Amino acid sequence: MASPVATPSQPIVFFLLALTAALLNSAAASGNFSQDVVITWGDGRGKILSNGDLLTLSLDKSSGSGFQSTNAFLYCRIDIQIKLVAGNSAGTVTACYLSSKGPAHYEVDFEFLGNLAGDPYVVSTNVFTQGIGNREMQFHLWFDPTKDFHTYAILWNPIHVVLYVDGIPIREFKNLEATKGIPYPKSQAMRLYGSLWNGDDWATDGGRVKIDWTRAPFTASFRNLAADGCVSGGNSSCRSKPWMQGALDGESLKKMQWAQKNYMVYDYCSDVKRFPQGLPPECSAS
Repeated sequence: MASPVATPSQPIVFFLLALTAALLNSAAASGNFSQDVVITWGDGRGKILSNGDLLTLSLDKSSGSGFQSTNAFLYCRIDIQIKLVAGNSAGTVTACYLSSKGPAHYEVDFEFLGNLAGDPYVVSTNVFTQGIGNREMQFHLWFDPTKDFHTYAILWNPIHVVLYVDGIPIREFKNLEATKGIPYPKSQAMRLYGSLWNGDDWATDGGRVKIDWTRAPFTASFRNLAADGCVSGGNSSCRSKPWMQGALDGESLKKMQWAQKNYMVYDYCSDVKRFPQGLPPECSAS
């Protein structure tokens, strides 16, 4: 597994921040789903409720549902609270992720893989660069994500991508493009997407456990979207954003190491059978 402590050299860090600041303007979400997102599919199964404070997605045998943010960001900090499908959620996938468009797209994923009642959810994370992913890191959680809302966050700046659960960083993907030639998401704006869909061909126990449709409709709930990001073009007000600055501090690194030691159940950087020709370069470069 990649070391969580190495960072790009200081001159490279300052250069990236200065260059980015010269090209970006700030944009922020209002915190109201009616203004910040659009329901994009589901034929009424996605709903914005409580004057824009709550969004629900549902899945039945006919269809799931999904939304996307009205803004696209080139670097951002996005926090959102989610309460996942309760009970027997096997085969369901609740996703919340950033993505650009096209075959060479960028993407940063949270996918919550449902399970039989009483068994833990699997949180599958992934990072795509130039259309290529295969960077899965999967976790159990230290709480029941169906009992209450919990906060999931993605930080994306010129230095790194960090995924958080309730303020605890669980993984980091560093920008090693300048030093190691490893592609990094930096030139395509990404939107926030959310969806609830049928993944029972793979999501639970490798697809061996299917959705129990007698329990449909399945519902996941979202609230408290906070999206602070940059849009390309013009003078910048992004340089002063705290999330645009620097690497993880020592305390954050300790928290990430705790999460990975105690709750990580799969790490692509440890899967030598999957990569017989050698692990991906970022596994040894950082």
